[in-house]
Amino acid sequence: MLDNITDGVFTIDRSGRITSFNKAAERITGYSAKEAIGKKCHEIFQSSLCGVQCALTQSIDTGRPNVRTPVFIQHKNGHIIPIRIATSPLLDHNGNILGGVETFQDQSLKFQQDIIVDSIADGVFTVDKDWRITSFNRAAEKITGHKAKEAIGKHCAEIFKSSICGPDCILARSIGQRTPILNKAITIERADGAKIPVSISASPLLDADGNLIGGVETFRDISAITALRKTITQKYIFSDIISKSPRMQKIFEILPDIAQSESNVLILGESGTGKELIARAIHNFSPRKKGPFVAVNCGAIPDTLLESELFGYKKGAFTDAKQDRPGRFAAAEKGTIFLDEIGDISMTLQVKLLRVLQEKTFEPLGSSRSIKADVRVLAATNKDLAELVKEGKFREDLFYRLNVVKIVLPPLRERLEDIPLLVDHFIKKLNLEKAKDIQGISDAALNLLMRYDYPGNIRELENIIEYAFILCRGQFIEPEHLPEPFAPENAKIIGRTPFSSGPKTLEEIEKEAIIAALERNNWKKMATCKELGISKDTLRRKIKRYGLKRE
Repeated sequence: MLDNITDGVFTIDRSGRITSFNKAAERITGYSAKEAIGKKCHEIFQSSLCGVQCALTQSIDTGRPNVRTPVFIQHKNGHIIPIRIATSPLLDHNGNILGGVETFQDQSLKFQQDIIVDSIADGVFTVDKDWRITSFNRAAEKITGHKAKEAIGKHCAEIFKSSICGPDCILARSIGQRTPILNKAITIERADGAKIPVSISASPLLDADGNLIGGVETFRDISAITALRKTITQKYIFSDIISKSPRMQKIFEILPDIAQSESNVLILGESGTGKELIARAIHNFSPRKKGPFVAVNCGAIPDTLLESELFGYKKGAFTDAKQDRPGRFAAAEKGTIFLDEIGDISMTLQVKLLRVLQEKTFEPLGSSRSIKADVRVLAATNKDLAELVKEGKFREDLFYRLNVVKIVLPPLRERLEDIPLLVDHFIKKLNLEKAKDIQGISDAALNLLMRYDYPGNIRELENIIEYAFILCRGQFIEPEHLPEPFAPENAKIIGRTPFSSGPKTLEEIEKEAIIAALERNNWKKMATCKELGISKDTLRRKIKRYGLKRE
């Protein structure tokens, strides 16, 4: 019977001499039963516990079982073998102790696996079907601050206290779907209470017959990456404007000089590109920064009311004018007035605005006396004013008065490199406004945002992030939190023309970036080099390498 047991088994008498030695013991140790029986057990095993720490002797002395792991014994050929032992006293029918019995298992394979797992730089832990931790490697100890002996046996939620513990648990989803889930960004709480960002991957744990026995999760500390991203973001902030685009960086360089002058500024760009932010930055860096900044959306006010809104009115000027009311120019005295959507004002009002710019005076509605205007004028529009001048819809003299300094803002589709920075900025802003603690956006969700054209520009991106913010219950925005057409079921139809969709290599991304820059600069090599920040020789090599030709 003993020879059919897969574990090694041997017995000793009260003097410590081996009295039986089964076949598994022969296989594990390399000694035959003939060689072992009659010898002291320490002569055969030469283990790390032989002597005063001998577990078998302690069982005989105390009359109690004993379990130890790992214990190291020496094979007959000299190799060291890790084993797991269980010892018990050997009793006769009357309960008298005759000696001891020990069973032992070869743990070589498990020991090697443990060494390999402990050598992995990522944290690794496993759970059983009751969500209790069954293994916890060294990297997991280092990242979490919890020792393996503290973690094993506890529910994983007790150790990690992550942003997705509960119904959003990635490991639970992986086990439930019986499929791996890779590279999800979450936050966990260390033993000292500090919250750290980690990237996790989870898989179901199956036995040799395919039966589910638990789950395994790996996790990586991404604190350094997150800190680096924040440092890089700070480099590309000018006032409240965020951009790393070469075209926007050129605007950042000249804005302080523009701000110091008193010249009128015309800011051009599509709706949602941040024209008012540029105007505010000019005001904040100007000598007038202590004065008021007054913004007027000319396109949102009916033309019949816009004149009185800008210049004010006197009592009795019209039926409901029961008292004097100063206008926006008076409110902006010694400061800056920002006239947004200037291309929408009527020809009549254009004449009156021209007088303000030429003579620095204005007349309130119903008044015959001119008032001095110590106000700097900044204007903006998403229309082509030069084209409106040709069509006779905008006064040429007013256009040239406004167009002393011109700033042209690129649309978001031409500065895609700014999307990650803007997303981080909007998340921080919304965290403050809505008292949430969302840490960021996953790579999968960001990849979807990078492949969209943004007809509504930065304003549209901000709305998208606010929508995702409402749905996100964890700490990282995922694809399923995004609105249509970004939701996962619609992800395949989001394509950038001429860019391809789906995962891309660095070479493909570089090729697309160069094509886009060449198209934007009408294939002018020097302008393209300046935008991309590369030499002409480098651009020539890249064009040749990728076989780029102008259509």
